[in-house]
Amino acid sequence: MEIIGHTIEKIEDPTGILVGDRYEFHLSIEVPEDDELFSENGIYVKAIIAVEGEEKNVRIAQYQLFEKGTNTYIGLELEEDELDLIKNYCKQHLTD
Repeated sequence: MEIIGHTIEKIEDPTGILVGDRYEFHLSIEVPEDDELFSENGIYVKAIIAVEGEEKNVRIAQYQLFEKGTNTYIGLELEEDELDLIKNYCKQHLTD
């Protein structure tokens, strides 16, 4: 899996209940044809990233996979190394 682009939007918490900041990333990804995630239309990941504490700890609060074009939800889970890739990518691009 390779991340080839993204958009980011800060999520406002009007209630003030959530600790830290939340960001919604839409990550365009490429996967090999032999991967079960492969789609002719392409795939994107919608990830909610939580940034908490003085140390600015970053974690994936939630993620979902979708097919580009149709926005069809894909009910598969990513592997640990793929989640680490997403977390590190998002952490690097928080200031975009």
